[in-house]
Amino acid sequence: MNQLPDLDELINASHVVSLPMTVQFRGVRHREAMLLHGPAGWGEFSPFLEYGPAEASAWLRSAIEAAWDGYPDPVRQAIPVNATLPAVGPERVEAVLASYDAAHTIKVKVAETGQDLAQDVARVAEVRRLFPDAAIRIDANAGWDHDQAMAALEALAGYGLQYAEQPVAGIDGLVRVREEVARRGLGVLIAADESVRKESDPLAVARAGAADLIVIKAQPLGGVRRALQVVRDAGLPAVVSSALDTSIGLRQGAALAAALPDLPYACGLATGSLFSSDITTDRFLAVGGELRLRDIAADPDLLRKHEVNAERRTWWHQRLADCHRELLTARR
Repeated sequence: MNQLPDLDELINASHVVSLPMTVQFRGVRHREAMLLHGPAGWGEFSPFLEYGPAEASAWLRSAIEAAWDGYPDPVRQAIPVNATLPAVGPERVEAVLASYDAAHTIKVKVAETGQDLAQDVARVAEVRRLFPDAAIRIDANAGWDHDQAMAALEALAGYGLQYAEQPVAGIDGLVRVREEVARRGLGVLIAADESVRKESDPLAVARAGAADLIVIKAQPLGGVRRALQVVRDAGLPAVVSSALDTSIGLRQGAALAAALPDLPYACGLATGSLFSSDITTDRFLAVGGELRLRDIAADPDLLRKHEVNAERRTWWHQRLADCHRELLTARR
């Protein structure tokens, strides 16, 4: 981020929308986002609603980078992507995954609050039955404790997992799980997500030997350039993922994936299909299992259609002001 626009400029450049989703994801059926239109194009500021200013300010930094500075030069024009399966019952797996084009890699959500291991196993088993040749990865969002994680990995390893993402909370927890997985010979790689993007030091995972690979997101890490630096410093393979973004936010993630020197895994950037509507008439969706780089612009009619009410807009403007203040303080 070369410059920090003043608050009035950001407010004048902003549009706040609420987009309906096809399934419940992360406990929500509508996703709110603030979109910023700057001299370099469009950026997205959409930290989850429970995040405070200190954490959410990185997301604002990313949006400003996209809309005011633009992206670094890409080294590839096509990004392989995975399908994402929410914690649905096995009877819904086929219908949900039908919305993805060429599901060669499937990320399955597990450890959902209110569900048990039997439901997770049934979901993964159905994915393997329907897609015998696909790479399957699971994401627990730190929802298990150590014993639950080991029981789950024992039960799920036989389905040929590519990796398990954030099975437990915290870096120390990941170290314990990774060591126990190796001791039991389960052959499951461990990926860190929350322990990278939610830690004050995103490199602590690599130093502790807590993961085999890291999952990175442009918004939570403060933008494409900052995320690229994290990957360089960590020295671990990286998977680029979305934060349940609109097409504009997905373009920010694609810019990150396109600029990485190496991209050994499919990226979690096909989540646009989880929305029943978007803010562009030419949605940023995968074709043939990949996203191809292109510019994304919001459509004025769709911005009006999905704009939030005055109360929610005021809430987002206050959030913007709080995060802007955080960025100003960090620059001093």
